Amino acid sequence: MLENKRIVITGGAGFIGSNIARSLCEENEVIVIDNLLTGRYENISDIADRITFVRDDVNNLDMLMSRLQSVDYVLHQAALPSVQRSVEDPVTSNMNNIDGTLKVLVAALDWRKEGGVRFFILSLRRYPILPKQEDMKPHPKSPYAVTKLAGEYYSRVFSEVYGLKTVCLRYFNVFGPRQNPNSQYAAVIPLFITRTLNRKSPIIFGDGLQTRDFTFVKDVVQANVLAMESPAEGVFNIACGHQITLNDLADRIMEIIGIEVKKVYDLPRKGDVRDSLADITYAREMLGYEPRFDLNSGLKETIAWFQKN
Repeated sequence: MLENKRIVITGGAGFIGSNIARSLCEENEVIVIDNLLTGRYENISDIADRITFVRDDVNNLDMLMSRLQSVDYVLHQAALPSVQRSVEDPVTSNMNNIDGTLKVLVAALDWRKEGGVRFFILSLRRYPILPKQEDMKPHPKSPYAVTKLAGEYYSRVFSEVYGLKTVCLRYFNVFGPRQNPNSQYAAVIPLFITRTLNRKSPIIFGDGLQTRDFTFVKDVVQANVLAMESPAEGVFNIACGHQITLNDLADRIMEIIGIEVKKVYDLPRKGDVRDSLADITYAREMLGYEPRFDLNSGLKETIAWFQKN
């Protein structure tokens, strides 16, 4: 268990970042940086007295140079998410996800030279590549995937050229409490849950036979902690390691909730991959990562949170 560390979490008011901040703030000094463009302050309001919150943008290099001093770890979770958004506006996705990542790397490198920053951990959120192994050639299908791949390459270069220790975690379709269902770019599980709870039809883009490897957010939190504790560097798939079709996902959510509604189908969305499944062998071997939540247990906890909130 990490204790008495100084940890910066960029994007820490977002869905994943806020879950990480909550798990670390009791025993460590946690600094959350978020511009609240897609993050929400309500995600961290209950821990506001246990963290330092900085409302600013990761493209502000002067701020990063100041805030990353004396830190042990940088967990870079900030990104402008959504495949669909990147297809509509690739320039803005590039600015936030590539330029922002580069500036965080530069700021982390500057402090590493002074004896700080043990690890820079980059999240590659929702980057479901096929083939699934980390060392196979990726084939990004959207501008968003390109930005995530560029961040991965930058991290490797900063490790090899400058000696900054980096870990890249490829998250596969993360879900769980505090995920926003109200954005037009919302992920599928919170949309399916909230529509079913309101007795509305879940909307499936395509035929529903496309598959996803869904990962409960607490397993993502676990992976970040393991990456900080491990000397390993490189790229690691973080997932559950099992597939489910969107049709079966909708049925399972309705079964857990106890409400059955008709599924509605719409045209496929540009940039979406057909299938997603991770090989997590490397993360198991190098980080000691093992998913603690299967899809059913994660869905039950997530649905209970949405029913309460």
